[in-house]
Amino acid sequence: MIIALGCDHIVTDEKTYLHDRLEEAGYEVLDLGTYSHTRTHYPIYGKAVGEAVASGRADLGVVLCGTGIGMAVAADKVSGVRASSITSPAFADLFRQHNNGNVVCLSGRFVDLEVNKEIVKTFLTTEFEGGRHEARVAKIMALD
Repeated sequence: MIIALGCDHIVTDEKTYLHDRLEEAGYEVLDLGTYSHTRTHYPIYGKAVGEAVASGRADLGVVLCGTGIGMAVAADKVSGVRASSITSPAFADLFRQHNNGNVVCLSGRFVDLEVNKEIVKTFLTTEFEGGRHEARVAKIMALD
């Protein structure tokens, strides 16, 4: 499975940590930046990860910024993406089960790194339930 990964300058160290953990777990990582603490703009990376997922270059996406909110707004603008700022493993579980979420957006400032690691693990290992949720996801995607 290929995971697209991106962040802004605020959380570069956290992204590097998650990158290494993903590779250790056997995932292929498509790291789309940023790679330094030089000031940059999160929409660049939210868009890049969203496009990688929407195009099929990556199966799922993980993005980080200070709150996760800006990345969610940016990534979700890409047609075919269902992105959300997620702050707990329980929310990650429901995001995948009910919304077939494909880009998880993390807060590097307000959520502990170990919790973010668990959010990513849950996001990547939870399957979409389908069933009654399929029509709802189809209605969401029709908004594109």
